[in-house]
Amino acid sequence: MQAAVEARDAGRLLEAVAEDFAGPEGMDREGLRRYVTLLLLRRQRVGVVLGPVAVDIHGDRAAARFDALVTGADGLLPRSAEVLRVETVWRREGGEWRLVAADWSQPAGGH
Repeated sequence: MQAAVEARDAGRLLEAVAEDFAGPEGMDREGLRRYVTLLLLRRQRVGVVLGPVAVDIHGDRAAARFDALVTGADGLLPRSAEVLRVETVWRREGGEWRLVAADWSQPAGGH
């Protein structure tokens, strides 16, 4: 998913998202597509750097938590940067992991 965002490929990113995806404030899969598309339209380049990922797997479900630094640039230097605390839930479907839920926010004390 990180590579899909950096390659500006919203379609490829959505391949890993379940049809019944649930995001913040009632966001569904289509809402996520619009959100990512808007993010990619705002900047010529988008970068994502992930911190350590904590993963808990229980059968065909998994939870992953991590911090992400998201940057946006119109040239060589980033014009914007934001640290996000991300919590995700995944479900194994036919041997593939699909994102079924995600929430993100600025960590306490973040700007």
